[in-house]
Amino acid sequence: MRAKFGLDRPIHEQLAIFVGNVVRLDLGISYVQGRPAMDVVLERIPSTLLLTGSALVFATAVGIGLGVFTAGRAHQRSDLAISIGALGLHATPTFWLAQLAVLALGLGLGWFPVTGMTNPRSAETGLGLVVDVAHHLVLPVLVRAATEIAVISRLTRAGVLDEMSRAYVLTARAKGVSEPRVIRGHALRCALIPVATVVGGRVGHLLAGAVLVEAVFGWPGVGRLLLTSVQARDTPEVLAVLLLIGLAVIIANLLTDLVYVRLDPRIR
Repeated sequence: MRAKFGLDRPIHEQLAIFVGNVVRLDLGISYVQGRPAMDVVLERIPSTLLLTGSALVFATAVGIGLGVFTAGRAHQRSDLAISIGALGLHATPTFWLAQLAVLALGLGLGWFPVTGMTNPRSAETGLGLVVDVAHHLVLPVLVRAATEIAVISRLTRAGVLDEMSRAYVLTARAKGVSEPRVIRGHALRCALIPVATVVGGRVGHLLAGAVLVEAVFGWPGVGRLLLTSVQARDTPEVLAVLLLIGLAVIIANLLTDLVYVRLDPRIR
């Protein structure tokens, strides 16, 4: 077995062999499943992309909306209530929030299923399958997006309030531009640059948090695979998952740089 896995060779040779295998996306055979580790991970990627992508889009839209709303009502009761709620969500552990959602919205009220990606007793196809997956997706997305909404809303509020004191905003007001248009059409666009930075940087955090959410909700994604691989000491699987998470963070940073140019043409 030592010879099979190259463990009888010097460390520098093992490293060279490992790097060469990574370049070819060959991370060995899964100890548990007996198949190429990368093939097992690639099968789980669509489920994780669906969960994390939906959570990121939902959190960004709701967070920016709440940030703009509170910035337009700074220091009022609604601003104070939303700010306290955002801080509370930010301080709440994801795994605890997930269990509360299961007990309250799933088992208590029966609004949403609490485990899996589809109903195993149903043979839905086409639109029926899409509806079934979406129904199972609601609770994991709400839980995973909660912390991100808190961060994005607070950052958007601070950015918009800072831009509202700029000279170009005063000029727009002097020209008779309405306050909602001043906020959305002038201040918000400049305030979105730091927001884009945070959203791009949270991709790694989202993927890491997917381990807890997928474990609680039984979601068949990469996060749950990482947890079971660590528990089983399936090293090839763990390496494959971590490699793809690192690649996803690099791609997210690249896309963030491209968004900068879109938001502020002066960066070109």
